Amino acid sequence: MVRRLRFMMMILPVLTSVAMMLGVAGVWAQETAPPPVPTVQEIITAPAQAPPKIDTGDTAWLLISTALVLAMTAPGLALFYGGMVRSKNALGTIMQSFIILCLISLQWVLWGYSLAFGPDKGHLIGGLEWLGLNGVGLEPNADYGATVPHQAFMIFQMMFAVITPALITGAFAERMKFSSFLVFTLLWATLIYDPLAHWVWAVGGWVRNLGALDFAGGTVVHISSGASALACAIVLRPRLGHGKEHMAPHNLPMTVLGASLLWFGWFGFNAGSAVASGALATSAFVVTNTATASAALSWMVVEWMYRGKPTVLGAASGAVAGLVAITPASGFVGPMPSIVIGLGAGVFCYLGVLWKAKCGYDDALDVVGIHGIGGIWGALATGLFASKVINPAGADGLFLGNPAQLGIQALAVLVSVVFAFVGTFVVLKLLDGVMGLRVREDEERMGLDLSQHDERAYS
Repeated sequence: MVRRLRFMMMILPVLTSVAMMLGVAGVWAQETAPPPVPTVQEIITAPAQAPPKIDTGDTAWLLISTALVLAMTAPGLALFYGGMVRSKNALGTIMQSFIILCLISLQWVLWGYSLAFGPDKGHLIGGLEWLGLNGVGLEPNADYGATVPHQAFMIFQMMFAVITPALITGAFAERMKFSSFLVFTLLWATLIYDPLAHWVWAVGGWVRNLGALDFAGGTVVHISSGASALACAIVLRPRLGHGKEHMAPHNLPMTVLGASLLWFGWFGFNAGSAVASGALATSAFVVTNTATASAALSWMVVEWMYRGKPTVLGAASGAVAGLVAITPASGFVGPMPSIVIGLGAGVFCYLGVLWKAKCGYDDALDVVGIHGIGGIWGALATGLFASKVINPAGADGLFLGNPAQLGIQALAVLVSVVFAFVGTFVVLKLLDGVMGLRVREDEERMGLDLSQHDERAYS
């Protein structure tokens, strides 16, 4: 074991150096194709900006993307997590993802969307003007999508609000009461997700005003879920027998099928965030696939070197790590930087999972290691590789002469981690005092399927 650790410490700087060289080369390649600069005459003679008008192609792509992101939660995440738990908890774990889809679908329509994207109040939260989708109609809203109906943008964003708390369930798998889980999900979406989404994405949000880049949810979705997962693992304490009993995944084919569906749905997650069916969506689609493949391979290689054999679970986890890491950068980087981001995700997230074992907390399904570490790496990598050649509405990163962007990205990471961790910790402590969080010891030994739902996944 010591010898392998030393080997890892030797090989990591080499992998990092190779990755950095590839990344810089990619950036240089981008520098050879600067964007055209309009002449003064072109600016003077340019036609006045057209009023918002619905484009059927953009609308179709956004609605398809919405369905793709929905499929990430159910069945994608439900199968991914469902296969990783023990057989006595399979149905209970699948149920959590499925019921979050129902719960947040209503919360978002009633008040969630208004708090996240409604008219800004002090750069901190959306107003209540859009409660119950009042004023959110079928005409475009120029601030969020000038060529699609406002309701299309609303329901696309709803799927992000759905999957984020679903990701957190992996941290407290196999031990949380279903009733407490329902209340926690509703409170977390309202008190943590909605304000953070407003800060980062909404017009007037203070993190957005700083210039932080998050194309599809690196901070709002993945860093927030990873930091919140850490709070959950600490407050709920380890499962009975953790570290002493064998708790291996009960159905790896189910997990791989879930990971594959996540990969498929993530094209809607990232490419759909262009809110149009043009060149930017294509770029996001390409880099999403490239980074994911890179991360799966790098996780496999590092695990192979460390453990002596590559595992199926490792390859699936590496793919998810790559999807997470490319998310914030997907609308701002080209194919070569996406390879670097993917390589880094596979290595850093694998080390994050190893780190969990040394720290002793029971993050049952590795939410912290994959979504927390992967999200942080992706947000910082955006500050390294972002290019206005890819997206003129973004900013250049460190490797294109703008070191300030890396600092802004680091600040956005810090804000997201602190807010999500502290907020989740407080919510959990309050809930624990009011209604308790964990099932009884005999119920945990019986499993959530029988104790919480009186059903069995397998007869």
